[in-house]
Amino acid sequence: MVEAPWLVVGLGNPGPSYAGNRHNAGFMVLDVLAGRVGGRFKSHRSRADVVEERLGAERVVLAKPRSWMNESGGPVKALRDFYKAPVERLVVVHDELDVPYGAIRLKQGGGDNGHNGLRSITRSVGDRQYLRVRFGVGRPPGRMDAAAFVLKDFSTVERRELELNVERAADAVEALTASGLAAAQNLFHAG
Repeated sequence: MVEAPWLVVGLGNPGPSYAGNRHNAGFMVLDVLAGRVGGRFKSHRSRADVVEERLGAERVVLAKPRSWMNESGGPVKALRDFYKAPVERLVVVHDELDVPYGAIRLKQGGGDNGHNGLRSITRSVGDRQYLRVRFGVGRPPGRMDAAAFVLKDFSTVERRELELNVERAADAVEALTASGLAAAQNLFHAG
């Protein structure tokens, strides 16, 4: 029996006006991973754009839902059903307010912490035990609303490190799929 592929989903909002937003960190990471495997995103009937390739020794499906962030669950469920990917091989890459900018954190399960994309996925998939690669965007300054903060582009100062941080998050996805959660956490939580 062939093992199901890893399903790696990057979260973001569709369209060029959102491309540089903090909320689109997941899309940015998936673009780097697609570039590393020489893949091009193609439209899939699940309402997502996908790349099917090998990442190291592992079969992976890289996916960017074409829905709004808060409706990501429908495409993710359709992808899981299509590829028969078990929840323990589902990785969601997303922006995280409670992780400092530049830090990458990995975990399995947990709540949605107010993240509407995660809430939608958990509701649609019916399970919260999927893996998460959390791309730290930090807290909004002053009294700025969190929802407004994540829909803003990364600041000029943040952009100086953005490419490096996106590459590190892509490295974290590769480590997670190749070596498992504990080994990847040891690599990325130490710094």
